[in-house]
Amino acid sequence: MKLAVTLLVFCVTALLALGLTMLYSSTMGQPGAHFFLKQLVWCPFAIALCVGAASLDYRLLRKLAVPLLITSVVLLALVLEHHIGLKINNARRWLGHNSFRLQPSEFAKLSLIIALAWYGEHFQRQMQTWKRGVVIPGAIVTVVLGLIFVEPDRGTTILMASVAGIMLVIAGVRWVYIVPSVCAALAGLAISLSYDQMRKGRIQAWLHMEQHKEGIGYQAYHSMLALGSGGWTGLGLGNGLQKLGFVPENHTDFILSIIGEELGAVATLLVVVAFVTILSCGLFIACSARDTFGLLLGSGISFLIALQALINIGVTTSALPNKGLPLPFVSYGGSNLLIMLASIGLLISIARQTRAPEPIKSSRTESASSETA
Repeated sequence: MKLAVTLLVFCVTALLALGLTMLYSSTMGQPGAHFFLKQLVWCPFAIALCVGAASLDYRLLRKLAVPLLITSVVLLALVLEHHIGLKINNARRWLGHNSFRLQPSEFAKLSLIIALAWYGEHFQRQMQTWKRGVVIPGAIVTVVLGLIFVEPDRGTTILMASVAGIMLVIAGVRWVYIVPSVCAALAGLAISLSYDQMRKGRIQAWLHMEQHKEGIGYQAYHSMLALGSGGWTGLGLGNGLQKLGFVPENHTDFILSIIGEELGAVATLLVVVAFVTILSCGLFIACSARDTFGLLLGSGISFLIALQALINIGVTTSALPNKGLPLPFVSYGGSNLLIMLASIGLLISIARQTRAPEPIKSSRTESASSETA
């Protein structure tokens, strides 16, 4: 367990340091390194939250599961209010004033995982039934993800639907109920995309990049150029060219392309290895938890981090259409950093509370006890 926690902390620390370094590099052309300084301000708060979550007994979250879920739903609803939510790039995803912004969907990610972990433990013996295993948790997930979907934020919706589905399977929901639900969700997503011209354009640009490289596929095309031009060892820190306006979101969704251009394929592969290690350590900790709540909470957190990283890497390498999700611990974004480090803190808390192994009795002790009997 100590090895798992050590590897987990090491990988997260390395990714966080890499993220700050690349944020500074990617904003060199901007006066004052704006994004780097803002992320640097968020870091102490995120680290403090991580340490606090690690020191906390995760089992106390059982009592907070419902209040946290209700709070997240209220915040998501406030985002959609025209006089409260901030509209940026035709999407309402933020609350705040001037330069201070919070993204409630990030808070909703963790609160939904905590709620499903509590529900899966509370109704553990009834999770194989249609009502307790699918209808009720499905309604909870639909309310939360429905509010995120209409922001619109398709990427987070797909991510959390996947995480929720995995958690329900681990909780014991029968596959015969899961498969039809997944098919219905995919059909609904396909129908919504057919009426969404912007996202239809993104899919077309993904399928035919050369034809759309001057339009909607511009950023993805130049992301591929950045990754290709870096070779194995990169052009050197600060020497990348694609960050100079060719990849506009180089500090958020496409920061991996700058890593590939300046530090090379070796660094890019090490990032992938780091996330695989985080997933492995997280699942090991979850499987070692002393209760079902810890198992589900740890599994949900592990898959949240891993799947978000997978989607981001897939988008950057054009293996997936553009989804607009940040790379955990690396991309710019205070809300995401807070929730991701808090999640790591909860994983450490689960590791701290794991069941101690049974003491092994010596043969002398056993013989003595038998003689006494």
